[in-house]
Amino acid sequence: MTFEHEPPQLIKHRLSYSGRKFGFDVNHLRLPNGSEGEWECIRHPGGALCVPVTADGKLILLRQYRFAVEGRILEFPAGTVEHDENPATTIEREIQEETGYRAHKWRQLGQFFLAPGYSDEIIYAFLAEDLEKLPAPPAQDADEDLQLVFMTPAELEQTILSGAPVDSKSISSFFLARPFLKS
Repeated sequence: MTFEHEPPQLIKHRLSYSGRKFGFDVNHLRLPNGSEGEWECIRHPGGALCVPVTADGKLILLRQYRFAVEGRILEFPAGTVEHDENPATTIEREIQEETGYRAHKWRQLGQFFLAPGYSDEIIYAFLAEDLEKLPAPPAQDADEDLQLVFMTPAELEQTILSGAPVDSKSISSFFLARPFLKS
């Protein structure tokens, strides 16, 4: 199934905000079905994520502090796609910064909308294999507070099914990667 782009008709622009990571619009719109109303939308340049797999079949996740949820959750390495940047370039940088590993084999897993009810953010998911530990990893961003966690695919699946805090983009990407993972 392909995505069919059907922009609504802009009746009146009310508010815009442009921040460091995303923007926010409030507009009066007419939808393709004729319905009119005021809608808010987070405008995001997109994110790239990878499912890193070690030579022994373990997945590398991050236990990362997230201020919005006021706690630590499990995630795969990911980052915001910079202006005029290819998502593959984004994730090659992010895996090195966040894990201290470089991947020599990449597979595109797909892309998906993260929260289409209020955001246009797309996640570009990749499988990262043939990992090499970097002798001197690049510095992490100042706001990153994370620990590496190594799990087998079965352990991660159990963690997800137990209701542990794992973010949705990581859960979705894990199931896209599952056919390529051992056990």
